[in-house]
Amino acid sequence: MHRYKFILYRPLQFLPVIFGVSLITFILVRLIPGDPARVLLGARSTPAAIANIRAQYGLDEPLWLQYFYFLKNLANGEMGKSILYKIDVLKLIATRIEPTITLIVCSVFLSILIAIPLAAIAARNRGGIPDHAVRLISTMGIGFPPFWLALMLIILFSVKLGIVPVSGYGENFGDKLAHLILPCLTIALSLSSVLTRSLRASMVVELQSDLATAARARGMPESIVFWRHVLPNSLVPAVNLLAVNIGWLIGGTVVVETVFAIPGMGQLLVRAIFSRDYMVVQGVAMVFACGTVLVNFVADILTVTIDPRVKL
Repeated sequence: MHRYKFILYRPLQFLPVIFGVSLITFILVRLIPGDPARVLLGARSTPAAIANIRAQYGLDEPLWLQYFYFLKNLANGEMGKSILYKIDVLKLIATRIEPTITLIVCSVFLSILIAIPLAAIAARNRGGIPDHAVRLISTMGIGFPPFWLALMLIILFSVKLGIVPVSGYGENFGDKLAHLILPCLTIALSLSSVLTRSLRASMVVELQSDLATAARARGMPESIVFWRHVLPNSLVPAVNLLAVNIGWLIGGTVVVETVFAIPGMGQLLVRAIFSRDYMVVQGVAMVFACGTVLVNFVADILTVTIDPRVKL
C-alpha cells in the first residue's frame, strides 16, 4: 500500500521543482544580451519594425506579466510561438524530440553494455592487472570532454577509415542507426566510465557479502553466484547514479547534437539561444526538466523492483 501511495504522491512533489525550473529559465533567458526582435530583423531592423515584433510576441510587456502568460500557456498545454520558426513551440519540439530520445536511449543502453562487463572483470580480479587497467580506462574516460572525444571519433572512423557517416540523422531506420553510431559512442564512453566505477565498487562489496558466502557454501558455482546474487544487488547504486547523471546526459546530447549536426532538441536549443528565441529556449528547458524528473521517478521505482529491501 505504501508503494502505491508513493507512486501517486511522488509526482506532486516534483511540481515545485518544475515551477522553480520555469522561473529560473525565464530569468536567465532574459539576461542573455541582445534583443530578439533586432536579431530576427538583422540589417532590415527599424525602430518601427522592432516595436512591431516586440508587440506581436508580448516582449514589450512587463517581465512579471510575460511570466504570467508563460505559466498560463503551460497550464493550457501550450508554450507560445517561436519568433524564429513562426510556429507553435510545442509542435516545433515534437518534430525534434525523436532524434534526442533515440540518442539518449541508445547511449544509455550502450553504456550499460560497456560498463557491466568491465566492472565484472575488475571486481572479480580485485587488485590485479585487469582491475587496475579498467580503473585507469574509466578514469581517462571521465576526463575526456565530450566535444573532444566526438572530434577524435570523427577523425578516426569517418575521415581516416570512412566506415560511418560524419553528421546528420538519415532517412530510414538503418540509415539513422548508422548516423547514431558515433554520437552514441561519444556519450556512452563518458557515461560508462562513471557507471563502471560505481558498479565495480558495489560488486566488490557484494562479492564479500554474507549472501554470496552462503551461496558458495551451498556449492553454487561462482558464475551463478555472481549473476544471480552479486549483479542484481550491485545495480541499485548504478540505477541511482544514472538518474543523478541524467542532467549531465542531457547536457552531453546538446554538445553531441551540435558537433554531429543531429536535428534534435539540443541543436534546437543552441540555435534558439543564439537567435534569442525566448519561447523555444523556455520550452526546451521545460521538456528537459520534465524528462529529468520523470527519469528520477522511474529510477525510484526500478530501485524498489530490483531490491525490495529498499524503502521508499
